[in-house]
Amino acid sequence: MLRTLSCHLKDHLGEEVLLKGRVYNLREMGGINFLILQDRVGLVQIVFARLKNQPKIGSIVEITGKVQEEKRAPSEIEILGREIKVISEAKEELPIDLSKKELKLKLNTLLDHRPLTLRHENIKAIFKVSNIITEAYAKAMRNLGFTEIKTPKILGAASEGGSNFFKIDYFGRNAYLAQSPQLYKQICAGAFERVFEIGPVFRAEPHFTTRHINEYISLDAEMTFIDSYEDIMNTLNQAVSHIFKKLKENQINAPEVPEKIPRIKLQEIKKIIQERYGYEISEETDIDPRGELLAGKYAQEEFNSDFIFLTHYPSNMRPFYTLPDEENPEETKSFDLIFRGVEMVTGSQRIHDYDQLIANMKKYGIKEKGLEFYLDTFKYAMPPHGGWGMGLERIVKQLLGLKSIKEATLFPRDVKRLEP
Repeated sequence: MLRTLSCHLKDHLGEEVLLKGRVYNLREMGGINFLILQDRVGLVQIVFARLKNQPKIGSIVEITGKVQEEKRAPSEIEILGREIKVISEAKEELPIDLSKKELKLKLNTLLDHRPLTLRHENIKAIFKVSNIITEAYAKAMRNLGFTEIKTPKILGAASEGGSNFFKIDYFGRNAYLAQSPQLYKQICAGAFERVFEIGPVFRAEPHFTTRHINEYISLDAEMTFIDSYEDIMNTLNQAVSHIFKKLKENQINAPEVPEKIPRIKLQEIKKIIQERYGYEISEETDIDPRGELLAGKYAQEEFNSDFIFLTHYPSNMRPFYTLPDEENPEETKSFDLIFRGVEMVTGSQRIHDYDQLIANMKKYGIKEKGLEFYLDTFKYAMPPHGGWGMGLERIVKQLLGLKSIKEATLFPRDVKRLEP
C-alpha cells in the first residue's frame, strides 16, 4: 500500500490508507486512544479502541486505518486505526511539550532546542512562509528577465570595505566571508545584463538587537541599461508586489503593495519626523531604528501604505560604489525600502564610469589591490546599472509580527550563538 499524506485524506473517505509520520500527541480518554500524527503537510487524528504498546511522543510510526469524517477532528477527518508499527522509537520523553498550540518559551530555550522546536506546527509555518517568499522572488525575477547566479562566499577582499567582515585563514592566506555578493553580481550584470541571487551573507557586527543577525539570507539583484535609480525602485516594486500577492494566495495575512510605493528623500523625512512626531534624528547617522519606525508610521498615516522608499542617503554612509547625485554630491542615488517601520531593502544606482570609481575608492581609502578583477569590469566598459539586497528574515519577522529576527532564522548566528 502506498503512503497517503494527510492533505489527501478527503479523497479517500471510507477507504483504508497507510500513513507515515511522527507521533505529535497521544492521549487516552475512556479507554480510547487519540493519536495525533504529523507528516510534512499537517496533522491527522487516529483513533484506536485499544493500544497496548503506546509509542512515545516523537516516535516515527506507520499506521493503517480507515478514513472517516469527524467534524471535531483536525481537518474534519480522522482515521479509525487498525494497526500501528513503530519505525523509530524516541529514546526518552521530550524535554519540551510540542503538543501545545503555542510554544511559550524564552527565546534562548526555543533556540537551544531548535532541532526539536522546528517540529512544532507553528514554527514550521514560519519557514513555510520563507519558502513562499524565496520561490515567489525567484519567479518574479525570472519573469522580469533576470538570470539566477551563485557567487562565491569566500573572498580575497572585503566586498563592502569597512571593518564588519569575518576574516578566515585560507590555506595560509587572509580571506573574508562575503558581506554581500555585490562585486560579483556587478560583474555578472556586465555579462548577463540582469542577474539575481538568493544566498547567505555575513556581517561581523556586534549587535544585540531584535533585527540583526550575523548570517542571513539576502535576495539580491543587479540590472544594467537603466536611465536612473528610479528604474531600480520600479523593478523592485514589481518584485515585492509579486511576493506579497503569492503570500496572500497562500492564505498568509499580507498587506497590499502599492502600484507605486511612496518615495521621499531622507532629509525630507527627517524634517517631517521632527515636526510631526517631535523626534530629532542625530546628524551623525542617516536614520536610526526609531526614525525608521516613525517613517513607517508616516507612510501609514499619509499614504495608507506599509511600505515607503527613503532616498538620497549621504555619500559618506554608503559603499564606495554608490553613485553620487550630480546635483548634490553629498547625497547618493540610493534608497532603502521600509516595511512596517524596519529597513527591508537597501539599493542604489552604482558608479559605472571607471575613472569616477577609482576616484571614489581613493576618497574613501579603498585600495585597488585585490580588487583588480572587479575593476576590470569597468575598465572595459560597464553600462549604467544598479540593484538591491533584501533581507529574507526581516521580511518574515515584520510580516508575522515576530519579536525577534532570530525566530525567523532556522539556526541563528549572533555574537554569542554558534550552536546548534
